[in-house]
Amino acid sequence: MRIMGVTFIGDYACKADSKWRVVVPSSFRKAMTVAGQAVFVLRRNMFDKCVDMYPLSEWERMVERLRERLNPFDAKHAAFLREFFRGTQEVEMDANGRVLLPRRVMEEAGIGKEMVMAAQDKVLQVWDAGKYEEVAMGAEELGRLAGEVFRTEG
Repeated sequence: MRIMGVTFIGDYACKADSKWRVVVPSSFRKAMTVAGQAVFVLRRNMFDKCVDMYPLSEWERMVERLRERLNPFDAKHAAFLREFFRGTQEVEMDANGRVLLPRRVMEEAGIGKEMVMAAQDKVLQVWDAGKYEEVAMGAEELGRLAGEVFRTEG
């Protein structure tokens, strides 16, 4: 059986309880259910102070692409792999649609109990609510970036 990929849309304010459990927003739960998945892999984001939540199938696809490109016997590649996998955690949605977010991972990323889960296509990002607002782009900056991204070759 082929597992379907997941696409996420939207961003939602969330709050962790005293045990650092957070309810995954219903649209994200629905996307996971449609794809027949309940497990996420968490890792710190390489560029921002947030945590990436990969559906397990997307994580496995990414790791397979890494395996194709990296030589574990090359010192630089081995160092990259070590850092890439450092602190990764697997979490599963429970019957109530909650995931237990590892406190250490959240604290290292500067994420408090008031957070935002934001869609990034096939990945969710977990941000501290205040920080998420701080990194928002203005319309002019977004327009300029869109022009760069969608620039056509002449």
